[in-house]
Amino acid sequence: MATEYSYDIVSTVDITIVKNAVDQAEKELAGRYDFRGTKTKFELEGSELKIVSDDEYHLNTVLDIVRGKFAKRDISLKSLEYGKIEGASGGTVRQVVTIKQGIPTEEAKKLVKIIKDSGIKVNSQIQGDQLRVSGKDKDALQAVQTLVKGLEDLPFDVSFSNYR
Repeated sequence: MATEYSYDIVSTVDITIVKNAVDQAEKELAGRYDFRGTKTKFELEGSELKIVSDDEYHLNTVLDIVRGKFAKRDISLKSLEYGKIEGASGGTVRQVVTIKQGIPTEEAKKLVKIIKDSGIKVNSQIQGDQLRVSGKDKDALQAVQTLVKGLEDLPFDVSFSNYR
């Protein structure tokens, strides 16, 4: 029997699910009457979604469609980072939406401080873009999970993995 238990706090998005959501958004866009004859298109390259449209109104409509498809697939909208809307060739506008992966170091430090200040007897350490929480008592680990889930002002979505 293990004397110490642990799990990782991570913030990841499955790119396959994102690709599926983008494909569904493209299908919906192709069938919409208000987008016929427009230069609206978007493509997913790695973790960046590039959207090009005739004007800001159409661009924002595309973003609403994409957000709806993401929400249906339980992809947190906190994992999206919106770039600046810029002018593109042919009188169009362009925006890049980045899908964030991992917990930023500064945010991980804040999360470690919150866990330490809570008084729960666990150890937490930053490991790259995730946070390892370990302790001798499973109840303490569950208390940390409840604490982290209750934090609504986190700028990223959290999930728990690698239970040991």
